[in-house]
Amino acid sequence: MTIELDMPGTGGLSEAVGVLRDWQYDGAPMQLHPGDVGWFWRFGAGATAAAVRTWSRDGRILAVGLLDGPELLRLTIAPDARQDEELAHQLVADLTEPERGVLQEGRAYVEAPAGTPVQDLLGRDGWNFDEPWTPLRRDLARPVEDPCVRIEVVGPEQAGVRAAVQRAAFDRSTFTEEHWRAMAAGVAYADARCLVAYDDRGEAVATVTVWSAGPGKPGLLEPMGVHRDHRGQGHGRAITVAAAACLRELGSSSALVCTPSSNGGAVATYEAAGFEPLPEVRDRRRDRP
Repeated sequence: MTIELDMPGTGGLSEAVGVLRDWQYDGAPMQLHPGDVGWFWRFGAGATAAAVRTWSRDGRILAVGLLDGPELLRLTIAPDARQDEELAHQLVADLTEPERGVLQEGRAYVEAPAGTPVQDLLGRDGWNFDEPWTPLRRDLARPVEDPCVRIEVVGPEQAGVRAAVQRAAFDRSTFTEEHWRAMAAGVAYADARCLVAYDDRGEAVATVTVWSAGPGKPGLLEPMGVHRDHRGQGHGRAITVAAAACLRELGSSSALVCTPSSNGGAVATYEAAGFEPLPEVRDRRRDRP
């Protein structure tokens, strides 16, 4: 059967998020998570639909991609189709030909699960490895320790505080209260929570969003940040511990996060919060003009 590339539109986002939930399992290679789509939803349902691509055969979705900007496609594949050679060749053809409407000409990046033919085929086509990222995982079979700071779950009334900490944690962030409301209205946020940590003086010092993929499946931290004026005081560890506890309450089997390997401070923070580093992963990068 023919493999069909599609933009599912706003009406198809629920199905795309649903299959991403189904594809998550402990021990899977680091891959696109429904929380990644949920975080993108801050730009609205229309923008999210325009950024999602699906590949299907005989009506069944076999791969889902998220255009996280015009240069980067974050791609994952159904577990039982990861070694499907026909699918891999079709994916690579669609990724490397700009007229297919997936990636632009010139420099581009593809994030795909390790150990799939897609990785090898991109390499043969001249796509080099990009900088390494470190995935980290915390098992949630046992209760999580007390983070020892005040943690609040964000609702509409705290959205402004949540947005302000986000902007203070990331220099180029444009996150606003309106972005939070758009994200919270998305289908992926039904399994998500935003948390804010407060210090002894009652100041908001750190924030995180956690995304469950359903009971018994790994959840995701995306994003986590500490206010630039309150760093070096253990708040990153505290909010990360709180995130793990929240995911456990949501039924997640484990908590996942991924950060550039060059960001040693972030890796150390996650390790201090009980996360164990996994083998590094690398995107594929096309350098030709």
